[in-house]
Amino acid sequence: MQIIKVINNNVISSEDDKGKEIVVMGKGIGFGKKAGEEIDETKIEKIFSLPDESTSQFMQVVKDMPYEYIRTAELVIAYARETLGYHLNKNIYVTLTDHLGYAIERKRQGIVIANELSWEMKKFYNAEFQVGLKALDIVKQELDVELPEDEAGFIAMHLVNAQMGGQMNQSRNMPAMIKDILNIVRYTFQVELDEKSLSYERFVTHLRFFVQRVISREDSERNDEEFDQLIADRFPRSYECAQKIKNYMKKKLDYEVSDVEISYLAVHIHRVIHSMNK
Repeated sequence: MQIIKVINNNVISSEDDKGKEIVVMGKGIGFGKKAGEEIDETKIEKIFSLPDESTSQFMQVVKDMPYEYIRTAELVIAYARETLGYHLNKNIYVTLTDHLGYAIERKRQGIVIANELSWEMKKFYNAEFQVGLKALDIVKQELDVELPEDEAGFIAMHLVNAQMGGQMNQSRNMPAMIKDILNIVRYTFQVELDEKSLSYERFVTHLRFFVQRVISREDSERNDEEFDQLIADRFPRSYECAQKIKNYMKKKLDYEVSDVEISYLAVHIHRVIHSMNK
């Protein structure tokens, strides 16, 4: 395997057997090397490929970054993949590595940036937030740098973004949107939802994927007027509440949520409200 480009002493690029550019990492793997030379395979610690547009971005991010930072970011990403159990867009190597690098440098310079969405991330994306907390432990263990808990929220946001395929601006809006939707339900039914109940957890899980589908424009396009009318007749208040949420999403995203998606949402609203009345 030959070197295509030397990024720094610890990161180089090469090609796989299909001619696709790959990133090769390892302590000292690029030291004193030039393009065209053979790679010392004993120094390889990680090989991965990125979408073409992301490869140059990653190389730019790590060009002047200490190898310990890059390796720590890789440990965090590997832990996230193993723990969360869902697909993460490969762009996470660019975004999270870049974020952690700056976060570590800010900490060492005494600069603190508050995360205004930390509470919402912990509440609505707890699995990702817990991975963020573990990431702080990994950074502490590997680099002896203690990042503030707010960073767990930022890391969780990057993981949610990677799950959505890289739409970072929209994923930042998701926790606040879920909070707003829950408030619409509370105000419509004049109730206080039991946040410790299983039905509430299920409802929030549905909202997470509902908002994600709408933001990604992947909500159901299937038309079923008979089903919609059935739900409207059986659960009129829940259907009315779902229509309010549809109007909210229209104003927030300038996008019309499909009727069948709203009908399913009404069913979930009915379930969480009905469970409180048992």
